[in-house]
Amino acid sequence: MAIADPQIKPRPVIRQLDDAAINRIAAGEVLERPASAVKELVENAVDAGATRIEVVIADGGKTLIRVTDNGCGIAADDLPLALSRHATSKIDGSDLLNIHSFGFRGEALPSLGAVGRLSITSRVDGRDAATINVAGGKMDAVRPAALSGGTVVELRDMFFATPARLKFLRTDRAEAQAVSDVVKRLAMAEPFVTFILRDASKGDTRTAFRADAQSGDMFDALHGRLQTVLGREFAENALAIDTEREGFHLTGYAALPTYSRGAAIAQFLFVNGRPVRDKMLLGALRAAYMDVLSRDRHPVAALFVDCDPTLVDVNVHPAKSEVRFREPGIVRGLIVSGLRHALADAGHRASTTVATATLGAMQPQPTEPRVYQMDRPSFSARSMTFQAQAPGFQEAPSARIEPIIEDEHAHLPLGAARAQVHENYIIAQTQNGIVIVDQHAAHERLVYEKLKTQMAENGVAAQALLIPEIVELSDGDAALLLSIADDLSKLGLTIEAFGGGAIAVRETPAILGEINASAMIKDIVDELADQGDSANVKAKIDAILSRVACHGSIRSGRRMQGPEMNALLREMEATPLAGQCNHGRPTYVELKLSDIERLFGRT
Repeated sequence: MAIADPQIKPRPVIRQLDDAAINRIAAGEVLERPASAVKELVENAVDAGATRIEVVIADGGKTLIRVTDNGCGIAADDLPLALSRHATSKIDGSDLLNIHSFGFRGEALPSLGAVGRLSITSRVDGRDAATINVAGGKMDAVRPAALSGGTVVELRDMFFATPARLKFLRTDRAEAQAVSDVVKRLAMAEPFVTFILRDASKGDTRTAFRADAQSGDMFDALHGRLQTVLGREFAENALAIDTEREGFHLTGYAALPTYSRGAAIAQFLFVNGRPVRDKMLLGALRAAYMDVLSRDRHPVAALFVDCDPTLVDVNVHPAKSEVRFREPGIVRGLIVSGLRHALADAGHRASTTVATATLGAMQPQPTEPRVYQMDRPSFSARSMTFQAQAPGFQEAPSARIEPIIEDEHAHLPLGAARAQVHENYIIAQTQNGIVIVDQHAAHERLVYEKLKTQMAENGVAAQALLIPEIVELSDGDAALLLSIADDLSKLGLTIEAFGGGAIAVRETPAILGEINASAMIKDIVDELADQGDSANVKAKIDAILSRVACHGSIRSGRRMQGPEMNALLREMEATPLAGQCNHGRPTYVELKLSDIERLFGRT
């Protein structure tokens, strides 16, 4: 009797998977969670030209997702085809790089029908409405239905056909939050469309989010939509971005550095209107704020990159959340320079939330109903009162009282210095309030900007190493580093090839003093691999300049005279980014007179 050799394995047999298995595999790529299904259905509604989209979910979308739109609809004859894989009205397949719509792969609807109980009811103008059902990949016949127009897509019991997937979903609350985030991102991309999100869990339907269609030009509409989605405070402290470079157009809004977050949770990026999560774009956003935010703070922005569709590949991932640019360096440079120019143009401005936080910290106690007080006297009345209180004043019946001339600086943005308290804070009076300035933080920014300007004008001095330091790298990393050798030399770091994958470091930036050249080179390589660009050397130089500026600025505890304080205020008004110190903290707080009076119950 022959004994089978355990080392010999049976030859694998190639099989053709059936359509049901294929659709479930595809669903695993496209549909990670209920939020993925909502994204696909809402994008279909936008592509259909809808101006009103309503989303209803229950139990985080696990048991119900219903998307209703007023778009062009689907003809009854086309309903079965719409549920077939790779069937789409968005493209004809001749050019996969010229994509003008959200969807184009034709995978979403059949994937939904493969894992859940799906029904589509639709009506095209001039035709009767029809509906079709599919559950676990099994399709029913098309039947007549009642619908005034548009399309209603309803998905129940998501993943009932693949119950193992349910174990990987999070709590109902977490899934509902993910759905809300998806709807809000799409609402930002389409400000002229009304979006409504309702939660019908436990039989109680409530509106979780609503954003009515905006009007006006694109910037006004976007500003209004961002106020709805991100809040009034963001809208008040956001800078408009509008710049172009070599076929790429960057628009949107970015917040002042003093309006930042402790995590990167409020950064929204769009490419040709499509919400994306792109590592290169996020790196560019971070680099643009590098000089005005500390490492533990993150900028807030909603940025839109528009270009010819042939310049960007959106067919990188089934979820279409990643893109690949033909010229990534141009896009990155556009974002960095566009944001830095906008921040510089904002001058000394700081966010209004600084004043709000200051007023909140005062926490006035509830007051009794206001007792009668004299209304605020007029300017001439105040002038007469001030003169009457002056030493040596004697009232004469026929004397003419000359009004006191207000300080010549009071009309300027940061006002006129009135006092210095605790040898660190300057109190200035403006036309309609007061400004409190941190003299050390403010002067630190002023000195830092001067040092950077001098560095830009005179270049970065390099110091030659007595013995060049040899750094061993892989051939690929060495080639990557040498490709930016000219850029590094402008920053005082001179490198050259040393054979194989080795790099010879011959000069380092003098301002950095004695450094570990090998560690710096490896950090730069890591940054290049992660972001496609390196700001490592410049960041280190800027950090040194910031430290020098800190030691060279007006110290806390130093008493200042009036002219000195006013000179500091005027320099702040003329210096970009003077509203925050080198670490992103505010350099001044502005309190409106109306807010101050409210603290004392004078409203």
